[in-house]
Amino acid sequence: MDLTPARWAQKLIDSYREDGGVNTSNEPGLPSKPEIASLCLQFMQLLFPGYHDSGSIGKAELSGLTLDRVNALNDNLRRVFQCALSSQDDVAATATAAKIFNELPAIRAMLQTDVEAAYEGDPAARTHDEIILSYPCLEAIAIQRVAHFLYRHDIPLVPRMMTEWSHTMTGIDIHPGASIGSHFFIDHGTGVVIGETCRIGAHVKLYHGVTLGARSFAKDDSGRIRKGGKRHPDVEDGVTIYPNATVLGGETVIGRNSTIGGNVFLMHSVPPNSLVSNEEAQVRVVNKAAKSDNVDYSI
Repeated sequence: MDLTPARWAQKLIDSYREDGGVNTSNEPGLPSKPEIASLCLQFMQLLFPGYHDSGSIGKAELSGLTLDRVNALNDNLRRVFQCALSSQDDVAATATAAKIFNELPAIRAMLQTDVEAAYEGDPAARTHDEIILSYPCLEAIAIQRVAHFLYRHDIPLVPRMMTEWSHTMTGIDIHPGASIGSHFFIDHGTGVVIGETCRIGAHVKLYHGVTLGARSFAKDDSGRIRKGGKRHPDVEDGVTIYPNATVLGGETVIGRNSTIGGNVFLMHSVPPNSLVSNEEAQVRVVNKAAKSDNVDYSI
């Protein structure tokens, strides 16, 4: 057994050469996780000023603070985009940064519909402030809406890193490729998975544990998974999907105003106004006071 740090280091260096997985590129390199985490927080501060700060912001300082934050985020975005695009040319990075800043007011307007959907969809919600400050779904949706814009403009790496940051923070996994309409609400949210090619309409409500996933993966002649293609379902306007339901397949369409019950496993389309339930489960209720050793109380 080798007992010297020099030998340990050399073995690691040898594995780097053999196995790869090392980010040693010259400038601009690759985007880093800390940079992306910082970007996400900067976006949240611009989307919801005063809600992601150490305290509220005075009205008199809002204009100046917003300009400072736009300048800081613009610098960071350009640097990260240069890394993602593997180019030191600032032109493309600057142009894409300008596009996202021009889009932020529209993203804010869309997020206000999500806040309203949460308020109307959850009887426990008392105020809009409570939703913005404490509902993990809003943070996940906000980051996804920004990341989706970057995804549509062919920025590599950054959108996926952003949504995985929010996945880590919230337990909600929404791919940046998913298209999501207005008034979107995820109640509780933990364990929700929404795949890359999902198309979700307006006024859709999901509960925790819902999966909108792929049914199967096509493979090439060498047995490798083919990339791309429509793999995930479409969910039309007004649909509600209850906890732990799984909906799979790129050709699957959940018709508008349908309700998918809890624990349903679905791999085919349903027409509008459908109620889909799982009737296989049977629950027995007995009187505990009358129990005997001969009675099976399992559920």
